[in-house]
Amino acid sequence: MNSEQKLRKPKAGLLLVASPRFKNLYGPQRGTYGERKEKAVQDIMATMGFLDLVYPGIIYERKDAEEAISLFFNEKVDFVLVEFLSWSEDFAWIRFLRDMPEIPVIFTNVAKPKMTFETTLDEDDFIDYLCAGTLVGSLEASGSVSRVPRKNVKVIMGTREEVTEQLKVYAVAARTRTILRHSNVGLMANMNEAMWSTYFDNYDLFTKLGPEIHYLPYSDYGDIIKGLSPDEVDAWQHDLAARYEVMDDVAEDKFRGCVEASLALQKMAERSDTDVMVYNDIDQATFRVAGCRAGFYHPWFNENVSVLVPEADIGAGLMTYILKLISGEHVNFLEPFHIEDDFGTFAGGHAGPNDHNDPAWQQNVIIARDVRFAKTAWKYAGAPFAWYRISPGLKTMAQLVECDGKYKMVVTLVESLPGKHLLATYSHSIFRPRVPVKRLFEEILKIGTTQHFAIADGDWTAQLRDFAEMTGIEFHDIR
Repeated sequence: MNSEQKLRKPKAGLLLVASPRFKNLYGPQRGTYGERKEKAVQDIMATMGFLDLVYPGIIYERKDAEEAISLFFNEKVDFVLVEFLSWSEDFAWIRFLRDMPEIPVIFTNVAKPKMTFETTLDEDDFIDYLCAGTLVGSLEASGSVSRVPRKNVKVIMGTREEVTEQLKVYAVAARTRTILRHSNVGLMANMNEAMWSTYFDNYDLFTKLGPEIHYLPYSDYGDIIKGLSPDEVDAWQHDLAARYEVMDDVAEDKFRGCVEASLALQKMAERSDTDVMVYNDIDQATFRVAGCRAGFYHPWFNENVSVLVPEADIGAGLMTYILKLISGEHVNFLEPFHIEDDFGTFAGGHAGPNDHNDPAWQQNVIIARDVRFAKTAWKYAGAPFAWYRISPGLKTMAQLVECDGKYKMVVTLVESLPGKHLLATYSHSIFRPRVPVKRLFEEILKIGTTQHFAIADGDWTAQLRDFAEMTGIEFHDIR
């Protein structure tokens, strides 16, 4: 999938329901009920510039609901926003609930700061009173939300400003759901036999969450390495050497070998239309083909709003991708190593390619030998990698696992601490969670997950919660 599709605005169907019984009631000073509702619609739409709106007009009759259903389906909206503009007969609404194909729906009621009338003695004030009856309309409509068998209806209430803020969160989650259903996972080239708890069922994943898994053979990887343009390899190697400090013990031929291995991953992802590149970098076939473990994260992955993760962990790859789609940030991949109880912290990081391209933290990168493999017999043993001290600041840390055909998402907030490079061979940081560190991991152990997490700058818990609700994922927010 190309980056334009991933960076687009969320696309929303706008379903605004009003009463045909009131439509032509007239007040000599402020016009008909219908005219006032048209003005209200313009005011509502003016608050939604962050959305690509699909609007069929005000829903008065059954046929209006039927036409809206067809329009929303044909336009492939990410979700439908529903608001009752006053009390209204509910026959059109019930038809929509019954017949609209399965899609997230957010049902809103907006509280006005104050009314525009004092009494209902004249016709204009009486029609304003009818127009203001959004609460009674929503209350009536709420009965059908629970009676019509339909998933994915979220109810929110607040002022226009409060509803808009919640809508921004929900819209990002709904857009992510749609994008995920059209994305591809490239697994190279088999499950990780050392970590069975990371396994995902391909069929369940496709039918329940959406992405399609393709197996990318090592033979193709080897052919791509052999076919790389020497000029392109030179250009990226020179760029890396100019951008980052290179340690004195880095051998030139091994540096080039790792650049080739890393560049070939990008080429393979691009040619296979892969959005989530899941690299099995502990399979010995990787080392036989490439001579080393790839250690650089090509900028193409960020430019294409795609991700690259190691150790054949599909769940961690999906979590990294989801967090990237939601946050728009650089996302890192890690496993917690150990707790230092005296400081309330834990160390975490990961070997292999990790996103070191954040322009704000280029000074946090050193090109250093992968000492873990320095004494092996592989062609480029000890090849270097981008040794990244993960940027400091508040992070969302999240993971996704499968259990008995269902999915669990665990989310928490941690502070990545500034400091020097500590753990050779691993991009890493020291983290202080918002909850006591032992309680955090005790709860995760009780939930039952794996060791891999994605982290991104900022707090994205609300967006991830909405995403989990609309995709049927069991959500655990540890705070």
